[in-house]
Amino acid sequence: MTDIVKDQEKLLTPSEVAAIFRVDPKTVTRWAKVGKLSSIRTLGGHRRFREAEVHQLLLKAQQQGA
Repeated sequence: MTDIVKDQEKLLTPSEVAAIFRVDPKTVTRWAKVGKLSSIRTLGGHRRFREAEVHQLLLKAQQQGA
């Protein structure tokens, strides 16, 4: 069972993603709605974002800004 946990990718909340990008959490939700960032829905309907994809988007944004 511990192997399954290790294989799972870390998921971030909209607030955690917002802190990384220094934007409002509602901005992150808008990005998910327009397809800029994919999200996973929890059973309660909350959005979660894959950490690897978030960091990839951040790297892309930094390259475009440089």
